[in-house]
Amino acid sequence: MHDPHAAPPPLTIIVPTLDEAGTITATLDALRVYRQRGAELIVVDGGSRDHTAELAEPLATRVVVAASGRARQMNAGARLAGARRLLFLHADTRLPPDADRRIAAALAGAHHWGHFDIRLAGRHPLLPVIARAMSLRSRLTGIATGDQALFMTREAFDAVGGFPDQPLMEDIEMSRRLKRLSHPACLPDPVVSDGRRWERRGAWRTMLLMWWLRYRYWRGTPPAQLARHYHDVR
Repeated sequence: MHDPHAAPPPLTIIVPTLDEAGTITATLDALRVYRQRGAELIVVDGGSRDHTAELAEPLATRVVVAASGRARQMNAGARLAGARRLLFLHADTRLPPDADRRIAAALAGAHHWGHFDIRLAGRHPLLPVIARAMSLRSRLTGIATGDQALFMTREAFDAVGGFPDQPLMEDIEMSRRLKRLSHPACLPDPVVSDGRRWERRGAWRTMLLMWWLRYRYWRGTPPAQLARHYHDVR
């Protein structure tokens, strides 16, 4: 836990993980520049069956194990965070240069939270189209996905009670709650997220599934019921 007598870090980056041994070293190594500028990096593992936690240990400020579930893991990381600004980053997502400074500038004004535009890494020709649609949708609706690296002030996180304890759509629900505080800051320099979800399942099939799940969620279907239809290849 952060030393209460020390100056607080400018940013806490919280990375939830589950069986990410193949990518976690590269992910955390890419965050080294932010740690060098004082950021705190907390990895919250959900009980990986591989060596994710061990690989993360030398590259993070702190590695902890929490109950499995992305929302629970992110909430556990936030409880340990020493910074006023929180960034929730998926383990297969890379930040653009100077993301910490961009976040600080975005949260210095009227915005209590925000997200980045997104680019999807992969070979499928539809990935750029999907990424542009995701970025446009979030700008028009104020609803972002976790792939877009949600960031917020500690006060905003506390005001909405953290991420809802649900197995799916926790990012959508979090966005809805945060919109009551302010419209999000939408940062144009994109994060880069792994497109394997679309490549392994098929781009059209994945898009239709996600639209269907979001529609059902909007219609009031419980997240636990929707989660039975969703298997994250990551």
